[in-house]
Amino acid sequence: MKVFSLLVGAALCLPLAAQVKLTQGSDRIVIEVNRKPFTDFIFGGGTTKPYLYPLRAASGTVVTRRYPMELVESESHDHIHQRSCWFSHGNVNGFDFWANDPSQAGPKKGRIVIRKVTELKSGKKLGVIGATFDWNDANGNRLLTEDRTMIIYANPSNRIIDFDIRLTAAGTVTFGDTKEGTFALRLATPLEEKHSGTMTNAEGAQKEKNVWGRRSNWVDYSGEINGEKVGLTIFDHPSNPRHPTWWHSRAYGLFAANPFGRHDFEKSGDGSMTVDAGNSIRFRYRLIIHPGDLAGAGIPEQYKNYSATK
Repeated sequence: MKVFSLLVGAALCLPLAAQVKLTQGSDRIVIEVNRKPFTDFIFGGGTTKPYLYPLRAASGTVVTRRYPMELVESESHDHIHQRSCWFSHGNVNGFDFWANDPSQAGPKKGRIVIRKVTELKSGKKLGVIGATFDWNDANGNRLLTEDRTMIIYANPSNRIIDFDIRLTAAGTVTFGDTKEGTFALRLATPLEEKHSGTMTNAEGAQKEKNVWGRRSNWVDYSGEINGEKVGLTIFDHPSNPRHPTWWHSRAYGLFAANPFGRHDFEKSGDGSMTVDAGNSIRFRYRLIIHPGDLAGAGIPEQYKNYSATK
């Protein structure tokens, strides 16, 4: 009995386990929040761009499509390059970093390759991942260096990630005007508009016909998965180029912020952007996975707080 008491006392003296736990493997970083699986940051092996998969709500429900990483009969199997959550663009000096899966045809496909993990920090309130990537053209020549920081928060009811991405040009680089970009999610099939999903922007416009190609501070995409109400929101930080961004948000579950697609979205002007050698552009986004519908998620107030961050 005395030994048992000593063991209990020793356990009580131990520090509390980190609420955001990050574990690095050979091709990914495994992310747990509040001792439950959240997502994996996948960057190794045969990947052509890094992605987070699968994204889960705090309940454990998977909210992004499993295809093509897993084959589920009830899911749609289109757009093989749309892998859960990623950042890339369809025209960088003419090279496609968006639709760049090895199975897709085309000689001008780029590839985003991990150079190193620069930071890995678990913690009680948050975890931090830092990584550097090379954006290489089809010949292996580096066009861009990406320095990315992701902060994952230990919120009890929401899952929140902040993305801070800096792209530095190796030579003169032009981001072409195309709708195929840029910070993106592919949502679980039940969240598509033909099932239960509704996208809503900061102005209150709803559905693809009123959200796609419009500019807004944020967009929310909410619906039901097996009777559970859940939603995902992307915030565009006020410091981002061309804020508020245009939205490449589709009824079939593609959900993307795109600051470069002006002509595609507005049928006028030129959305391309050129960055001189050695110069950088920076993008910041927040992703929130929340329970319930948009009305109960407090998104406008959360955006107000986020937009005030330096």
